[in-house]
Amino acid sequence: MAGHSKWANIKHRKGAQDAKRGKIFTKIIKEITVAARLGGGDLDANPRLRKAVSNGKSNNLPIDNITRAIKKGTGELEGVAYEEMTYEGYGPGGVAIIMDIITDNKNRTVAEVRHLLSKYGGNLGETGSVAWIFDKKGQIILDSQSGAEEIVFEAALEAGAEDFEAEDGFYTIITEPAILMTVRDSLEKSGYEIRSAEIELVPKTFQILEGKEAQSALMLLDSLEDNDDINKLYSNFDVDEETLLQD
Repeated sequence: MAGHSKWANIKHRKGAQDAKRGKIFTKIIKEITVAARLGGGDLDANPRLRKAVSNGKSNNLPIDNITRAIKKGTGELEGVAYEEMTYEGYGPGGVAIIMDIITDNKNRTVAEVRHLLSKYGGNLGETGSVAWIFDKKGQIILDSQSGAEEIVFEAALEAGAEDFEAEDGFYTIITEPAILMTVRDSLEKSGYEIRSAEIELVPKTFQILEGKEAQSALMLLDSLEDNDDINKLYSNFDVDEETLLQD
């Protein structure tokens, strides 16, 4: 499958093992709040909110937290005023990085992002500087324990998926963005447990790094991923297996 990097696989593997559940919850709650503010609190009329709530449930976010986040977004409860923005930049070895931000303090966030990029040999770029490297796609992630690869593959295609990959204990199903939730719902109705369903930016080409550059890129992406204000992180970074095993 074109457009799925080692970094994407590392993120999902980390997600399965990561004890920092609070950080995951924080990002999902922010997304729910913003989605409700922009499109209202009705899940049927607000696809972005429906997707965010679905991912919250897939990550075991308590329903009370989901309800409060929606009400804060719609103004029924007092909440923080969040801003959305996208930053583009470069990491070690010229790897492309895109960061979707949800923050209550833009100045703080940009300072933190600049610091991390600089620390690991990267820098911020102009708007559009790396966006052309990526295609927007729907990505559905399932654990490989969900079923035999051939059966899941057939179910995904029947539901309308355009591509499929099995790697590192996960199935990744690719869709056109407009039918992401349709494919997701079809798979769920067939009994599959969905880990996540998101609109992602998928690299058209990859920047393969080795040795110290690869290690620096891994540390940078990991640090950016840990930042509460970075809602989504994309990169065309890829790495040889030997370097990955040394991580």
